[in-house]
Amino acid sequence: MLYNLSHLLTEQFAPFNLFHYITFRSGAACLTAFVLSLVMGPRVIARLRRIQREGQPIRALGPERHIIEKAGTPTMGGVLILSTWLLSTLLWADLSNGFVWAVMFATAAFGAVGFADDYLKLSRRNTKGVSKRWRLGVEFASSLIAGWWIESLMPAPLSNALAFPFVKEALLPLSYAFPIFAMLVITGFGNAVNFTDGLDGLAIVPVIIAAVVFALISYLVGNRIFADYLQLHAVPGTGELGVFLAALIGAGLGFLWFNAPPAAVFMGDTGSLSLGGALGAVAVAVKHELVLCIVGGLFVVETLSVIIQVGWYKRTGRRVFLMAPLHHHFEKMGWQEPKIVIRFWIVSMVLGLAGLATLKIR
Repeated sequence: MLYNLSHLLTEQFAPFNLFHYITFRSGAACLTAFVLSLVMGPRVIARLRRIQREGQPIRALGPERHIIEKAGTPTMGGVLILSTWLLSTLLWADLSNGFVWAVMFATAAFGAVGFADDYLKLSRRNTKGVSKRWRLGVEFASSLIAGWWIESLMPAPLSNALAFPFVKEALLPLSYAFPIFAMLVITGFGNAVNFTDGLDGLAIVPVIIAAVVFALISYLVGNRIFADYLQLHAVPGTGELGVFLAALIGAGLGFLWFNAPPAAVFMGDTGSLSLGGALGAVAVAVKHELVLCIVGGLFVVETLSVIIQVGWYKRTGRRVFLMAPLHHHFEKMGWQEPKIVIRFWIVSMVLGLAGLATLKIR
């Protein structure tokens, strides 16, 4: 909004020229979301505590210590993340940019699904939210729309093709299947982050790391000069997604302030689904879907642990892990929560660096 207004004010006040720079607006968006989180956080958490007198329902089959240590902690902290994140984006992004609206649509849609799931869990006082069929149906539909929307904004031949890291010349044409591919990426990562969100601070820091990497990627592929120099596929307009991701980083840091162990609030499905859906949508927009699998490798592994556990148990009646997702396996092994969280953060940082290595910066 401020970017669009700056065109009217630049002639009268030269410093408004700063608003034309993505880097300036990205920094401003990050700072705005962070400050808003710190200001709004105590009030939001207090409100959630009043509404949720007994806190988030704890799974009976989960680690035993969760019933004692985490009982009474309110959930739906994703409301804080989403409100500061999207408000900051609307304030600092170029609102004439179609990529910004397409990615925000996916984010809001997944956030709405997560909100409905959290609300039903709280109202019913159990861990069963919306049905899997309804939940996946809405996720698939909204991500399919987002995929089609993003495809319509891209130049040919990138619009319906899959790009590969390191090899700029290699494009796999997906034709009419591209929106379906995008749907799988967006929905897959939405649920992958959801699986990972199980310990204080565990999910939000890897999300922030991935957002930092993709903010840089979006800035580079959105600039044809940088993209050509680095042998990346240029996607005009995606540089503006750096503002969106910077706002995510600021909102994420603000949430971590309250989510650091011991957590004063959990993000819930409202936060985890919207964060994962946003990362998936951005990866589709900047043509780095495969790189997201590297940068977000922790989320991929957590999801695979659930798939392997469920599949193997149905087949043999035995478990591969003590408990899935993977972070619960280490809890069952006797690892303390801070050790698991910090080591998973370290893994995410290494994977983030591996993702940056695909850019071939000389």
